[in-house]
Amino acid sequence: MKPLMIITSYYPPEIGAASNRIHHLAVGLKNDYAVHVITPLPNYPTGKIFSDYKGKFSSKPEENGITINRLWIYASVSKNKFLRLIAMLSYSFSLIWFFMWHKIPEKVIVQSPPLLVAFTCMFFLKSKKRKLILNVSDLWPSAGLELGALKDGFSYKMLKKLEAFNYKKADLILGQSNEILTHVKTITSKPELFLYRNFPEIEFPKLEQKEDSNNKTKMVYAGLLGVAQGIHKLCKEIDYTSIEFHIYGSGAEEEAIKTLIASNKNLPLYFHGRVNRGELHKELLHYDLTIIPLLNRIYGSVPSKIFEYAKLGLPMLYFGGGEGETIIEKNNLGWVANEGDYRHLNVILNSISLNDLKMERKQMIQQKAKVMFDFGTQLEELKKIL
Repeated sequence: MKPLMIITSYYPPEIGAASNRIHHLAVGLKNDYAVHVITPLPNYPTGKIFSDYKGKFSSKPEENGITINRLWIYASVSKNKFLRLIAMLSYSFSLIWFFMWHKIPEKVIVQSPPLLVAFTCMFFLKSKKRKLILNVSDLWPSAGLELGALKDGFSYKMLKKLEAFNYKKADLILGQSNEILTHVKTITSKPELFLYRNFPEIEFPKLEQKEDSNNKTKMVYAGLLGVAQGIHKLCKEIDYTSIEFHIYGSGAEEEAIKTLIASNKNLPLYFHGRVNRGELHKELLHYDLTIIPLLNRIYGSVPSKIFEYAKLGLPMLYFGGGEGETIIEKNNLGWVANEGDYRHLNVILNSISLNDLKMERKQMIQQKAKVMFDFGTQLEELKKIL
């Protein structure tokens, strides 16, 4: 089989949509290519090298038929921009060293963002004999500007130049949303474009009617507890009259959420911590409704949770604006609350009854996922243009 390399900043055992997405892509391609993944020593989202990898400069295991080179990185999730830059530079330097001493195949898939890591790959690997595929999951730096993580100054302008360079050097760009592909077209017409959604490759569980212990809707959030998701603010703003709210995950807001729960013990608000993905899917089947929030609407972003929860048959309340709203409404997957409008969110919450969340709706959502969000079908279309 011909070799194919995937270069990413996130890969299991790290959690989150980015690592899951690349893992599914690698597994999906391994029957057609000899897949080789390049990634840092696992450290996300804790900012510390995982215990099984501590003290190692690199690691090269083979997992599930895929060769994985884990390279050294200065791990950090500090809010200090200098330390975060050092972390990205350290991985970029490790990549350059790797490129110097290893033969790079003719087909390379590069994950972006981080922009600096993607730039390192696009700059050093560009060759007339090599096909560079850029997998764009978010529109940095514009997303950073919308989130308030970046300011419109010299650094932002430099990142915009890196972004444009990466797009122009790619032979094929995979965008996880139509908004991303539209944005790329405003910068360059050179690369071929392909809509590559973040469809998860998971089993469709058997749905079973649960017994209601009370008259409240059991709503759940599962995922990263970061600034972009705004779960801490959500906990303070939602109306608990008709719901109880359960939270799974870890991240920057974890301690603030725990403190809020401890100081408001009368609220039906529960934190369950981080559980592995397989166990989480089993837990989610016990809930009536899930919420998918974004603190601010991010152009180009479509949460992969939409497709994952659809396969679980879990009705959704979407609270993030953008293309995600269109997907929820078009496929009748649940409800949409106006972006950033907590008053409207509570109106929607109080309008949802347990009768709206019965087995028939869950089965309909799961059937829609089988038809519209099939990973295998999308992968076969991708293989035709790789």
